[in-house]
Amino acid sequence: MSEPPTKHGGARGRGVPSVSVIALGLVLAVASAVAINGGYALQHGAASALPPLSLRRPVRSLAALFGNRWWTVGFLAGIAGWGMYVAALALAPLSLVQAAAAGGIVVLAIGGARLTSAERVGVTAALCGLALLGLSLGSHPSTNHGTVTSVAVWMVVSGAVAAFATRVLPKAAGLGTAAGVLYAAGDGGTKATLAGGARLLFVPALLACHGLAFVCMQLAFQRGGRLASAGLAVLWTNALPIAAGMLLFGEALPGGWRGAARIAAFALVVVGAAALSRREPGVRDVSGGLTPGHAAGG
Repeated sequence: MSEPPTKHGGARGRGVPSVSVIALGLVLAVASAVAINGGYALQHGAASALPPLSLRRPVRSLAALFGNRWWTVGFLAGIAGWGMYVAALALAPLSLVQAAAAGGIVVLAIGGARLTSAERVGVTAALCGLALLGLSLGSHPSTNHGTVTSVAVWMVVSGAVAAFATRVLPKAAGLGTAAGVLYAAGDGGTKATLAGGARLLFVPALLACHGLAFVCMQLAFQRGGRLASAGLAVLWTNALPIAAGMLLFGEALPGGWRGAARIAAFALVVVGAAALSRREPGVRDVSGGLTPGHAAGG
């Protein structure tokens, strides 16, 4: 005897979300992306105009940031966006949420300087990726919340990669990459934590990841343009959880043309983010002016 369907469109106990539930999750993901990336744009404009921030004077640096009205507005927008992101994770698979959220990088390109050819390519690729993502929607198999061990290993390795990036890459690129990797680690921990139980132990770790990512992002804002700092962060924040969704949480590709469209969508949003993250020469570095390495590597 078959089990009655639940409000999510699947059999009771299977946890299979319906297309409408997934679509609602993607709407929340897009709204989250607009809020988060709009907040980044406001924070970048404010932070880049402040005196150099210092880890040795954290209280003074935080006071300078929160004392700026537009930075505070951007920060609150980011908090609201994160709340919508968590709600989206509860409704849709992690890989789909991240692919939809990647379109938020377009927000970083709006209202800034005139777009370069590479940036125009990036915006176009991101929008095309979102369109293909919508076309790929169909019934989606159930997912899990990952094992405690696998998620813990993912977060530890992410922390090591973030530290390595700050040492080997130019300032803005290294800090932006570190921020993205740490935010992605926190997002994976958030997805696991939603299962409750023992996975609630990930809460301190994911908060630490987000806190460290916040620090890296603010320092990056003073060392490169919004697309060079936040652009790289958004690239890794969205690309890495797509891999985590398949490696840790059992998210499988749909079959047929929908699967091909999903793969193309993921590729396009990553290409778009990478193109928009290219830094042009002439960006002011508050920490010590322009250097050839920054101009070439951000």
